[in-house]
Amino acid sequence: MTVQPAADNFRTLPAHTAMANTVRFLAADAVEKAKSGHPGMPMGMADVATVLFSRFLKFDAADPNWPDRDRLVLSAGHGSMLLYALLYLTGYEAMTLDELERFRQWGSKTPGHPEYGHTPGIETTTGPLGQGLATAVGMALAERLLNARLGDDVVDHFTYVMAGDGCLMEGISHEAISLAGHLKLSRLIVLFDDNQITIDGATSLSCSDDQLIRFLASGWSVRRVDGHDHDAIAKAIAEERETNRPSLIACRTVIGYGAPTRQGTEKVHGAPLGSDELAKARAALDWPHASFEVPEELLTRWRAVGARGRIARHDWMERLGRLDEFERESVVNALKSELSDEVGFALRAIEARFADERPKIATRQASQRVLEAITQAAPNLLGGSADLTHSNLTLTGAQQPVRPGAYGGSYIHYGIREHAMAAAMNGIALHGGFIPYGGTFLAFSDYSRPAIRLAALMGLRVIHVMTHDSIGLGEDGPTHQPVEHLAALRAIPNLLVFRPADAVETAQAWDCALGARQQPSILCLSRQALPVLDRDSASENAVARGAYLLAEPESARDVTLIATGSEVTIAVDAAEQLGKRGITAAVVSAPCFELFAKQDAAYRAKVLGLAPRIGIEAAIEGAWAGLLGDSGEFVGMTGFGASAPAAELYSQFGITADAVAAAAERVIARVNEQPPSAAT
Repeated sequence: MTVQPAADNFRTLPAHTAMANTVRFLAADAVEKAKSGHPGMPMGMADVATVLFSRFLKFDAADPNWPDRDRLVLSAGHGSMLLYALLYLTGYEAMTLDELERFRQWGSKTPGHPEYGHTPGIETTTGPLGQGLATAVGMALAERLLNARLGDDVVDHFTYVMAGDGCLMEGISHEAISLAGHLKLSRLIVLFDDNQITIDGATSLSCSDDQLIRFLASGWSVRRVDGHDHDAIAKAIAEERETNRPSLIACRTVIGYGAPTRQGTEKVHGAPLGSDELAKARAALDWPHASFEVPEELLTRWRAVGARGRIARHDWMERLGRLDEFERESVVNALKSELSDEVGFALRAIEARFADERPKIATRQASQRVLEAITQAAPNLLGGSADLTHSNLTLTGAQQPVRPGAYGGSYIHYGIREHAMAAAMNGIALHGGFIPYGGTFLAFSDYSRPAIRLAALMGLRVIHVMTHDSIGLGEDGPTHQPVEHLAALRAIPNLLVFRPADAVETAQAWDCALGARQQPSILCLSRQALPVLDRDSASENAVARGAYLLAEPESARDVTLIATGSEVTIAVDAAEQLGKRGITAAVVSAPCFELFAKQDAAYRAKVLGLAPRIGIEAAIEGAWAGLLGDSGEFVGMTGFGASAPAAELYSQFGITADAVAAAAERVIARVNEQPPSAAT
């Protein structure tokens, strides 16, 4: 495909063509000024974007957070200038021409890839290819779920995705399109930038897939159009909006459309055009205007596009206003994902019951009891599992499954799709209306990690229930026994990693996770039964402190034993052994390192004390070094696990009360510069 000869000036071009050229050159100019960026995708998809925004997308630039707006996800996040140009042109207040000129600069609203929460109008952070597509599946699912609860008058919108070849090559795309097709998410429309180019060159170098057949096999409606024919694009979108399945529209485009010597090649993907090529593109598309200059007539057209949805928004607000006060408050709370006071009462009650009844159960079982207690009071708590429901124990009696075309349920069978599950939960949280949680094994967190990282980056309340959290799962062996995963997850900023020691801490961890409105959480739960620990009182949420003194000797400490999860019981037993030898040991339970790091210095000093410290966890050392200091010692794993009963594994790997007591004596001896006793 080649660029057609230019018209005399933009006034002789069809309106949509001139509007699309405005997008093209704002994007190209911004990349050129930054000397960094990706002009090819914005220039190639400008026509598709112009048709979508001007004829279909329901939004009001004056209110970027209107709940019933259509969602647009730029899965090919490297093309961020496409979105930024559109936000400026349609009149988003925060997106000024100055911000476009500051593309990729410190403190600008125009970072290299779109960032949710940083730039109004950006629905999700994208950049890692495929994540946006999978996140959009969650958004589209949330829309249907809310619609089933609140009706068309309150929730009735589409989710659009702009995705490239890279998004569809990533493995997460298979999981995502399979899930969307199965659930018949008919309000999801993917606009595929089918330009046949990747960074290395033509897609034929690495891929021979027929994407239309692939999507069709997953239950999608599919078609192909010329991505530079505005009428064909509009016809395709209009018809796909009427299907009963998710839709893929493959838009055959020319990457870098308008750049005479670079269009259609990988050279235009990720580098500025250069002043000569940019000047030639201006001549080819008859764009005689200076860099960042937008003719007033075209800006007026675009601003009218940005205001087109204002009547629809006002009508929506009027419908909301006609509800009685109770109904309106219920709708508003639902849209904001607010939890009722009854959830807090239920959490307090189950925590007190655990403390009173002292059940010796696995923390995954304790988690299920917590969920049984709160799901009745929290209809917006949306559960699920990656085909491990009866292992993760994530389904309760109050929940019904979500089924294809039937969206009244509150539990999602994600299938064996951990990566798509994690990304879809991000989309559900971003959309609003629900607090998502989903289960898998902790060892499989590696499948979910890219989406977990994005949840942390965006500050989303997403809860991952990850069971079988150590060698304590036993016979399934090292493929399923997580040893490095706690350290890897704790390394992600803004992520709360909980490893509760008993049923009481499990209830408290759920309380913390539900209250963390701008942080995702991981609940790492045991397969093996754990006793409820002795504690002075369960009235305070000790887990909220991150770490706390479980047992404090009356006299000065000789050593502090710090443990998490199933190893806290080992620490308690070791303290008893040491006491019989005349050594006073404090025991600290540390269910959440991240929350402990937020405590004030005085509290941290009180918990950690001045005595040498022993860390105990059936995992590699990782972040423990920061807690233990130079004089401390870690008792845990140094390699992978093995297949055997749990008790045998703990013995063979030296994670026992005897081993902890011996380590305590060693560190005390080192501190006191005397040899350990013969008992060691």
